[in-house]
Amino acid sequence: MDIVDRATRSRIMAAVRSKGNRSTEGVVRARLARAGLRGWRVCAGDIKGKPDFLFDGERVAIFVDGCQWHGCPRCYRPPRSNVVYWSAKVRRNRARDKLVTDLLQRAGWRVLRFWEHELRQSSRRMLSQIARAIGQKP
Repeated sequence: MDIVDRATRSRIMAAVRSKGNRSTEGVVRARLARAGLRGWRVCAGDIKGKPDFLFDGERVAIFVDGCQWHGCPRCYRPPRSNVVYWSAKVRRNRARDKLVTDLLQRAGWRVLRFWEHELRQSSRRMLSQIARAIGQKP
């Protein structure tokens, strides 16, 4: 059972944005800048799947997937209300993630995906993967 009424829950969920999120995109943006990795742009809407970060010249697309929204095998906790809807939603998100990754790879892009919880653990691993992919040293 939800602890708030439907109108309140709807308002809360409508406030969740797909871009500009401080806990994911903001963290990665700050870490890329601090590591001296250059040449990226944010929220590339002109590329299939709208990668969170894109290195055009190196053809590297980076996605930062929220653990709850994308069904992280480690962190995802299914909601106890409206289970049918949320299970289907997460399944669709995961299927779309796979499709987008496959499409971009077939088009010659290197796709890196990071879970939200990985940002909290260690940025060193993430930054070294990105640096290797784009041929730079952090």
